[in-house]
Amino acid sequence: LIPKARGRRAQCAMYVLLALCAAVLYLAGEPLVSTARSLTHHFVTVQIGVLLKGTCYLAEEIFHLQSRHHSSFWRALSACFPLRWHGPMLLICGSAYVALLDGDGQPLSLHLGLACLCHLLILALGLSKPSAVEMSEMSESSKQNVAHGLAWSYYIGYLKIVLPRVKKSMEEFSRANPNVLAYRETWKLHILVPLSCDIYDDLEKADSNIQYVTDLTETTLTRAGTKKRVYKHSLYAIRDEDNKLWHCAVEYATPLQSLYAMSQDECAAFSREDRLEQAKLFYRTLEEILKGSKECAGTFRLIAYEKTGEAETHFLSRYILWHLRQQHLEEYALYERNQVHNPSMSLSSTELNLQISESDLPLPLRSDC
Repeated sequence: LIPKARGRRAQCAMYVLLALCAAVLYLAGEPLVSTARSLTHHFVTVQIGVLLKGTCYLAEEIFHLQSRHHSSFWRALSACFPLRWHGPMLLICGSAYVALLDGDGQPLSLHLGLACLCHLLILALGLSKPSAVEMSEMSESSKQNVAHGLAWSYYIGYLKIVLPRVKKSMEEFSRANPNVLAYRETWKLHILVPLSCDIYDDLEKADSNIQYVTDLTETTLTRAGTKKRVYKHSLYAIRDEDNKLWHCAVEYATPLQSLYAMSQDECAAFSREDRLEQAKLFYRTLEEILKGSKECAGTFRLIAYEKTGEAETHFLSRYILWHLRQQHLEEYALYERNQVHNPSMSLSSTELNLQISESDLPLPLRSDC
């Protein structure tokens, strides 16, 4: 369900195509001077296009010097023109083109005029706009998607505060109710991430097999000017096919409500497809953030799901139960494997001899001396 981060295959394909084009030109057997003239002509044309595009953007940015560029014309110029590479390339290719021009009967001004006309038509028709894939890749690589902001806000403003305290709250509850939280490996906050962003305020209405039990111990902190702000989690009982109850702390990822509201608001211009893409990116970003957080390790379980076709009556409870069983079986199997293959803690006589020095003098740490 969740797409992985894009790799470098597009760049590899570019190098392959570059080598292929070079081989085709070499095998064509055209004169070197003619090929060099055509190549520099195309380079000059491309650089002129970049120059014209930057000029069009600069015509707008000069009216925002104070608010966007700190009243600096140089900042606006640098933002519109990528001078680091295109400036030298334009000078080099332009000089080479003029040097290789063999006087074909048409003045240089005509060549430059035609190049400007072609690129201005391309800009006017909107043919130079980046594709959807390019925009998505740029947004993901620069971490400027809506999902990135929501994931970081959710982590900094909520999860980083509550997750380190989850196990302590469950331990306190377990001491008071020893028969409820049977499996310690499920003492985590289970965060539901529906990719449809369809969130129920009451989990009992989402699935009748999910029943509210009680609230865990509250955490009270002073945050952002609010005295005694309360953070708490609800404990639920999930009924399986055999009427057995599994207890866990579960809640929705609340930022998904913002994505859903944006898709319903015309001002946000956020389509259903955009919402789905951002929901997937939200899950992937949140997973990466939490995996890199030492204080949150082993305190959470992300549960992403997407309903397909007709919604089942007990789809949500079955999916949560699957995750609970996975945690229980994985932890139990790991524990048993460790028990079987755990080396003995007692030392043999040979090992003891290696650790005892027969001399009163200090010995080197290396054993091969």
